[in-house]
Amino acid sequence: MNNVFYEMIFRRKSFHIFRNVGNESISIDELNDIQNAYSEFTPLNPEIKTTIRIVPEKQTNCKRGGEYCILLYSEKKGGYLQNIGYLGEQLDLYLVSKNIGTLWFGIGKTKEEPFDDMEFVIMFSIRKISDSSKYRKDMFKSKRKSATEIWEGEQIPGVTDIVRFAPSACNSQPWLVKNDGKLSVYRYRKPGKRGIMPADKVSFYNRIDIGIFICFMDLCLEHNGIGFEKTLYSDADDKELVLNAKYRLCR
Repeated sequence: MNNVFYEMIFRRKSFHIFRNVGNESISIDELNDIQNAYSEFTPLNPEIKTTIRIVPEKQTNCKRGGEYCILLYSEKKGGYLQNIGYLGEQLDLYLVSKNIGTLWFGIGKTKEEPFDDMEFVIMFSIRKISDSSKYRKDMFKSKRKSATEIWEGEQIPGVTDIVRFAPSACNSQPWLVKNDGKLSVYRYRKPGKRGIMPADKVSFYNRIDIGIFICFMDLCLEHNGIGFEKTLYSDADDKELVLNAKYRLCR
């Protein structure tokens, strides 16, 4: 994947409300570039068909001061939520590189109809950011679990300490990595903990989160020159720990 995406990990932030970010608008050319860029992103599962639509924010229930919303659509197949998370995070980092602020808006609703046998999954609210000081200055001040909370076994400098900053719904950080010579990535659901998410939506959003986390993992491994072979696993259960991916490292 594009090394620029790795660099944007340190800059990105979730704009929970767009305020005092300048008065620039996203141009038609930029909207076309977003659509074209998405078509070039690497999917987690190339057999799952996805697409995006870009609509004015006012056509959705999102009222965060954004100019547009990007709607992500997908076929409903096994692993489609992880796939959308993986693609969506590439979109997130791409937009940051273009000075377009983002917000994953999980409770988004739209009047748009299903498109070409694909259903709406999730959306971004976006707006041009003319004041670069509004982006994150020090990622390490962000509230995240410690490396020891999300990683068991030998840590990998430049990977373990960075992947923990992946965004997640309600900052739930639903992941655990076990390093026993291979890296096993689990979706972790702490008993009794769900934050403000409705109980019936936790697994839905956390599967998207795991796709985001795997995107961060791939970017960090590639940036550090660590080759890998990745195997994906079906996530059909709702246990406390569910294996989603396993990495065999090639150093």
